[in-house]
Amino acid sequence: MAGPVLVFDSGVGGLSVVEALRRRLPEVALAYACDNAMLPYGVREDDWLVTRILAVCQAAVAASGCSGLVVACNTASTLALDALRDRLAVPVVGTVPAIKPAAGTSASRHIGLLATSATVARPYTDRLIRDFAGDCRVTRLAADSLVGQAERLVAGESLETEVLRRALAPLANWPDLDTLVLGCTHFPLLREALGGVVPHPVRWVDSGDAIARRTGQVIVEPLRRPAIERGWVTGPDPALARGLAGFGFVDTRCLTLP
Repeated sequence: MAGPVLVFDSGVGGLSVVEALRRRLPEVALAYACDNAMLPYGVREDDWLVTRILAVCQAAVAASGCSGLVVACNTASTLALDALRDRLAVPVVGTVPAIKPAAGTSASRHIGLLATSATVARPYTDRLIRDFAGDCRVTRLAADSLVGQAERLVAGESLETEVLRRALAPLANWPDLDTLVLGCTHFPLLREALGGVVPHPVRWVDSGDAIARRTGQVIVEPLRRPAIERGWVTGPDPALARGLAGFGFVDTRCLTLP
């Protein structure tokens, strides 16, 4: 049975993937689910996270009646993608940092990975760099503070420019770095603001378009976009509900978890 494409993230970062899906698949119905009650994921233990991600995604898939799941979260994808595919009856699309396209476009062969502490340190990231950017210098830059800034932006609060500036300030040490991977789905939501504080020009690369393209390939019976699309949260938050409405999810409900 046809249903919406469900986008899942720990917070609002998946909304950057929603934007990419809207561009590539404008007629497809979407639903959104986030585990806002347990944000941020990056500070939690891996085993706990796998159990939690499975519980939230299973509840969200059941509640939304979706035709497929997009895991728009690097942490969730690296930890729980195989388990989700084993447990769920719908196709599951994951997210990885866009190391491969960044390596393919860098002229200087020096690229940066801007991501959370968990992502920059994961063995999965090591493998991506080894497999797709072996001829590049890859500088990893942890920027956990930017997650909160993206959450503020979607909630309608002002960004803290100094926080953005501090996060990108180390780039001044590498003037030859010409391509920067936004390795957390929260970060593309801040691209315009980050462009105003980056120490030197860079080419921004993220996974949104690749995720949208893959979604169109593997989810074969999506519902056409209805007048009302739903968001699902794990904890009530009026500001978050207003933010989701700005992305088209005008009916936000709380998930019931087992």
